[in-house]
Amino acid sequence: MDFDLFSPRQQLAQIMSRIYNSGMTTLSGGNLSIKDTDGSIWITPSGVDKGALTPNDIMCLRPDGTVEGVHRPSMEYPFHRAIYDRRPDINAIVHAHPPALVTFSIARKVPMTGIIPQADRIVGRVGYASYATPGSALLGENIATAFAEGCDSALLENHGVVAAGVSLLDAYQRLETLDFCARTLLRARALGVACALTDEQMALFDAAHTSFAEFIPTAHSTPERELREVIVKVLARAVERQLMISTEGVISARVDDRSFLITPTGHDRQNIAMDDLVLIRDGRREAGKQPSRSARMHAALYEHNPDLRAIIMAQPPNAMAYAVTACQFDSRTIPESYVMLRDVPLISYEAFYESYAAITRAVSARTPVALVQNECVIAVGASVLQAFDRLEVLEFSARSLIDTPALGALVPMNDEALEALRKAFSLE
Repeated sequence: MDFDLFSPRQQLAQIMSRIYNSGMTTLSGGNLSIKDTDGSIWITPSGVDKGALTPNDIMCLRPDGTVEGVHRPSMEYPFHRAIYDRRPDINAIVHAHPPALVTFSIARKVPMTGIIPQADRIVGRVGYASYATPGSALLGENIATAFAEGCDSALLENHGVVAAGVSLLDAYQRLETLDFCARTLLRARALGVACALTDEQMALFDAAHTSFAEFIPTAHSTPERELREVIVKVLARAVERQLMISTEGVISARVDDRSFLITPTGHDRQNIAMDDLVLIRDGRREAGKQPSRSARMHAALYEHNPDLRAIIMAQPPNAMAYAVTACQFDSRTIPESYVMLRDVPLISYEAFYESYAAITRAVSARTPVALVQNECVIAVGASVLQAFDRLEVLEFSARSLIDTPALGALVPMNDEALEALRKAFSLE
C-alpha cells in the first residue's frame, strides 16, 4: 500500500489517528500539515477532537491567502509556515506531546538516539527550541531557526516536539522513532546507564546489506498464503501493542524445508500487505521485492534449527532497556516467564553483525529468546503466534522487573520451583 498516493486530507486524518491511538497526543493536542506542490498548506483544525478527525475536518490555506474548510486552522499554523519558509526541502510537519518526550522537554534535555542504529539513522539530527507562547510569532521563529540549522526534529522547551520530513509518513516515523528512544531511555534509567553506539559500531550497521538472486514463483501454496495472512495480522498487532514501531521489526515464517516468508525492508509496518511479504526459496528472493536486511540471518537460524518455524526481531522499549544497558535479564519472576522465556542470553552488538554463528549458537528451541545489545530482541517458536507470545511475555516481564525496585528487591523463584517447572513442562 503506497501511503503517498492518498490525498493530503486522507494522509493527515490517518496519521493523526495513529498519533492519538498510540498515546502520543490528547484530544486537543498536536497538529500536522502537508505542503502541496502548488504551495498550498493542508493542516489539521483547531478545537476539533483529534481522536475522531476525518478528512472533511482538514483545512487548506492557499498561496493567495484563501482559507478553505469548515473549521479554523490550527493556532500553531505560524510555526508550520515559518519552517516551510526556511526549509524548502520539507513537505510535512508533525507536532505532538508524547509523554516521554514531554518528560525530556520539561527537564530541558534532548534524548540521544544513538542507542540503536536504525533509530539514529531515521531520526537524524535533533534540535532544541526555546520556550515561547503557543501560536506566537516568536515560537515560530525559535522552531524555524532550529530547522534552518539543519535539524530534522526539535524538542520544544516545556512544550513537546516537532518533526519534519519530505513526506508526512517520513515526518511521522521520525516522531515515532524519537518517542521510542525517549521511552527506552526512561526505562533504562531505572537499570543503569544506557550505552550509545560508537561511530565504528554504527558503521557495521551502515555496511550491512542483504543480496539475493531473484526468482519468479510459479504458484503460491495454501500454507504459504495462510502464513502471509498470519504475518500481516501479527505485524499490525505488534505495532498496536507498541512492541514494534512502523520502521522497525521483522517477522519471518518457514513455509517448507526450502523456503520462508519475511517482511520487506523499507516498508511501513502498519501498512504491510500480504503481497508485500518476500518469499525466500533456495537462497533466492521473490522477484521485484527486497527482504529485510536480516534475511540471511533468518536463513541461518532456520538451517541450524529444523524445529523452528518462525522468528521475530523487534525493539519493545522495556526489554530494550536491558539491551541498551547490558543488564542481565532475570526470567525467574513468575512461571509463565520462565516457561516461555527460559534463560535469556545477551548477544554482543558486534556478534550480531559479524557472525551468524554467534546467533545460531545462542538462539534455538531450547533458548527461544535473546537480547542483542543495542539492537533488538530475537524471539523464535514453532509458529508465528508462539514467537509473538514470547515477545509479549518478555516485554511484560521486563516492565515488571523494572518497576520492582519501587517496592523492594526482586525475590526470584527458588531452585526447587524452577526444577518443578522444568519437569512439568519438559524444559530439559
